[in-house]
Amino acid sequence: MAQVLSPAVSIRPKPARFIRQDPPLVRWGLVLLAVLAMGLFVVMPLAAVFVQAFEKGGAAYLAAIREPDSMSAIELSLLTMCVVVPLNTVFGVAAAWAITKFDFKGKSALITLIDIPFGVSPVISGLIYVLTLGSRGWFGPWLDDHNIHIVFAVPGIILATTFVTFPFVARELIPLMESQGSDEEEAAMVLGASGWQMFRRITLPNIRWGLLFGAVLCTARALGEFGAVSVVSGHIRGQTNTLPLQVEILYNDYKYAGAFAVASLLSVVAVITLVLKQILERRTSDERSTP
Repeated sequence: MAQVLSPAVSIRPKPARFIRQDPPLVRWGLVLLAVLAMGLFVVMPLAAVFVQAFEKGGAAYLAAIREPDSMSAIELSLLTMCVVVPLNTVFGVAAAWAITKFDFKGKSALITLIDIPFGVSPVISGLIYVLTLGSRGWFGPWLDDHNIHIVFAVPGIILATTFVTFPFVARELIPLMESQGSDEEEAAMVLGASGWQMFRRITLPNIRWGLLFGAVLCTARALGEFGAVSVVSGHIRGQTNTLPLQVEILYNDYKYAGAFAVASLLSVVAVITLVLKQILERRTSDERSTP
């Protein structure tokens, strides 16, 4: 009995993955270039701030920090941060939830509005509030008649800082929640979980690191904001000056030790932000890669 042979199937071996090996000179040259750039633009300026701050000793440094106007600037910056960060956190979570979990008209417009502070100069952001809420603005006469002070007062500083910082939390959560999908929330709804239970037990634990990352960036920007706050503050010493404005005033008054002492506080915040950023970025990337 003749045996019917099937046509041979040729199996081509898969090509080996091509791994480019740059010459050692190129690799070490790029590493050296990156290190030099980091040292020139980051390490040296930070080191110069601390050297100048402690140039006259620790006693002079503490005296500059404890100076009444500097303490008032610290308190105002902390107050602004404590108001702005929770507001932007709530807004960021709500906006990310709406954009990633629902389809509605105006969704693209909402995403565009969230990105507006990234494209608008902070000085223009502050000027907007002056033109609308100032004494000669649209609502200025009504506010003056009711003895409500927003521009050149603490409320204006909080509004301007909120405007320039509100995209940070939302923009960090939107891609994270999109990558995670909504399978777990849908399963929870099928099992009878309420909206609050679903958010507290499923959504919030899944986004916790991204939420912290956005809050850290928002905190750093709120403490360091200069342009928008400079326009709406009025530069009233001891009342409407935040830390960045106090640094400018001390420097313009030729009080260099005090200026660098106050600037060192912002530098410490920057360093802490960088460390937390690295930690939270790893956590967030792990969450995005988790199926």
